[in-house]
Amino acid sequence: MPDPNISLPPTPRTTGIRLEGKRAIVTGAGSRAAGIGNGRATATLFALEGASVLLVDNDLAAAEATRDLILESNPAADVATYEADVTDEESCAAMVRTAVQNWGGLDILHNNVGVGMSVGSVVDSDLDQWDAVQQINIRSMVLTARHAVPAMIDSGGGAIINVASIAALRPRGMTAYSTSKGAVIALSQAMAVDHARQGIRVNCIAPGPIYTPMVYAAGMDDSLREARREASMLGIEGTGWDIGQAALFLASDEARYITGVVLPVDGGVLLRGPAR
Repeated sequence: MPDPNISLPPTPRTTGIRLEGKRAIVTGAGSRAAGIGNGRATATLFALEGASVLLVDNDLAAAEATRDLILESNPAADVATYEADVTDEESCAAMVRTAVQNWGGLDILHNNVGVGMSVGSVVDSDLDQWDAVQQINIRSMVLTARHAVPAMIDSGGGAIINVASIAALRPRGMTAYSTSKGAVIALSQAMAVDHARQGIRVNCIAPGPIYTPMVYAAGMDDSLREARREASMLGIEGTGWDIGQAALFLASDEARYITGVVLPVDGGVLLRGPAR
């Protein structure tokens, strides 16, 4: 089957169209291994469509690899890298200040940081691990938005895209993770209500079984990869580019009348039960 570990978008567009003049932050813009994860794909598409993008990651080298990928495709792209811990409020505040100082404002925040690292129910989950999952998956989005929203208000409005998971809508044995991603959905909808009158749209993407560096770095074997592909009603494998394209739409003015939406990007997996 085709491998998503490719360096450039499969169908690149002419640059400087859909997000021209926009200023964006993408958290988790690097990748845990070589290849294209959701954050790297999103950051690349934003930049190739004309946005100025702050590539944020807690691994600066990973963000720099994304920058190099973007510049390989478009040497004129306006991108910068920034190392930040999005579970730390001052780090988030400094991240937003950097974007505003670089480009004079902020129009887009894409919250992509997240971890799985949890198996079990409320009965047998390790509570320290439970707290860590909530901190990384939901508190980080609260902190980034806490500082991004005022900058967007000053800029006349904006768009926030938070990445959840279909695990919030169809839990399967990872209760801490499902809980955190359910909170991302609730947060997104609450923020959509809170900030609509300030011209800020807030939407949520719920990825399905996407094949990314995080997945294959964890040692997924070919049989499990194939089972995940077969879980899609379309019979195809999702890649980071699929998430990136959804984020690009939600960030663009094409989605000007869309807020508070939870968009599954899962090949139809939610519509039927697991194959095994």
